[in-house]
Amino acid sequence: MKISIITPSYNQAAFIETTINSVLSQKGDFDLELIVVDGGSTDSTIEILEKYSKYITWVSEEDKGQAHAVNKGIAMSTGEIIGWLNSDDIYLENALQKVLKYFTLHKNCQWLFGKCKIIDSLGKDSRSLNTKYKDFHLLRYRFRKLLIENFISQPAVFFRKSLIDEVGHLNSTYHYAMDYDLWLRFGKEVDPCIINEYLSAFRKHSDSKSENSYKKQFNEEYKIAKLHTNSKLICALHWLNIRKILIAYSLLKK
Repeated sequence: MKISIITPSYNQAAFIETTINSVLSQKGDFDLELIVVDGGSTDSTIEILEKYSKYITWVSEEDKGQAHAVNKGIAMSTGEIIGWLNSDDIYLENALQKVLKYFTLHKNCQWLFGKCKIIDSLGKDSRSLNTKYKDFHLLRYRFRKLLIENFISQPAVFFRKSLIDEVGHLNSTYHYAMDYDLWLRFGKEVDPCIINEYLSAFRKHSDSKSENSYKKQFNEEYKIAKLHTNSKLICALHWLNIRKILIAYSLLKK
């Protein structure tokens, strides 16, 4: 079985080599395809990509944002299983073998997610309370619950290419919560499978979109949730949940 990893990138020279190595170091009974879709970086990203040209597929050209880049990568991919890893995040040891084993043993599994750590710019564990909060909710997945809150960590999600071909690729009009929209479209078709292990690490740093634009992200998530449900109660609960999270974020930043 082949696993295709899609990595969108733009001016992430500080982290992308670590990201690439976290993928290429994966060992297991699978063929591996890493596709880096760069948006025309002006830092030293291109030099790093050229260094790994024997081992990865990459393209660098102006695009229309992160979702557009991921869609291009998916269109280029040839694997049965797809993962999406941003250029500042990493996979943990043996993550892909665990994913392969699960998909192999569960033929009806169309998409799955595992747990995801949070790390800082130096790669050290960070915000353990956030991680524990998401871990708690991951193991209690229900579609209704997902409509109220996006508790799925994008770097720890894997899906069959046939599923995304069925529901459609990422909506490139979204710039902050395109992953949440995709999870909801997946969830309407079939429940996810869950691996109760850490598969990846999400990096929080001063230049990350989630660190600087989290209010825009949550507002976009609310807009998306309203498009996926007619329930006024669910929409109200989602709005209240956003208020709760924004208060927590403000406390963390103090």
